[in-house]
Amino acid sequence: MKTLQKFGGFAALYMAIAHLTGIVIFLVVLDYLSLTDPAQKVALNVEKQAVIFSTNLLMYVIFGFALIVLSLALHERMKSVAPALMQAATAIGIIWAGSLIASGMVANAGLAAVVPLYADDPDQAALIFQSIEAVANGLGNANGEILGGMWTLLVSLAGLRSGGLPKRLAVLGLFVGAAGIITIIPALNTLTGIFGLGQIIWFVWLGITLIRNSPGRAA
Repeated sequence: MKTLQKFGGFAALYMAIAHLTGIVIFLVVLDYLSLTDPAQKVALNVEKQAVIFSTNLLMYVIFGFALIVLSLALHERMKSVAPALMQAATAIGIIWAGSLIASGMVANAGLAAVVPLYADDPDQAALIFQSIEAVANGLGNANGEILGGMWTLLVSLAGLRSGGLPKRLAVLGLFVGAAGIITIIPALNTLTGIFGLGQIIWFVWLGITLIRNSPGRAA
């Protein structure tokens, strides 16, 4: 159990680093959100193919596998004192992980298809890219962090009730999870940034807790 806890802790720290790195690359380095024209997006994807491919791998595919490890570690930690909550949380965590892995794989597969087409027919490449991006965004929860929010909320609730997580960490997770869930409402989708930044802090704190193997009271 101790080995799985430590693997879960390192997975949580990786997820925090990957999430933060992805935010910096997409929002600061590439300024991706400022691009609204599909032709501009395709041109950027062609120009920065290696960067975008690597970031998708880091932020979605490997992140998803790390999430599986973390979900199993948390399940093992708290299943004896909060079985129902942890069963639900683990199931949602695995679904979320699969969705993220699929999103990254679809985005990179689409990138590989669009790049060679762009040289011959930029308009057709832009049209295909729009379809691929819509699928990748849907799988990646770009229209609302319902999976990530619900997983964070359930894990934190289990940690709070059972003492499997420090109380302040669990309370933070409740707020972060709730923020993620309400982003499914279109008018509140802008709160995704708050959820993302809050979850980075939560992942770091959670990772340190698991590595030290120190429950809040007694797991």
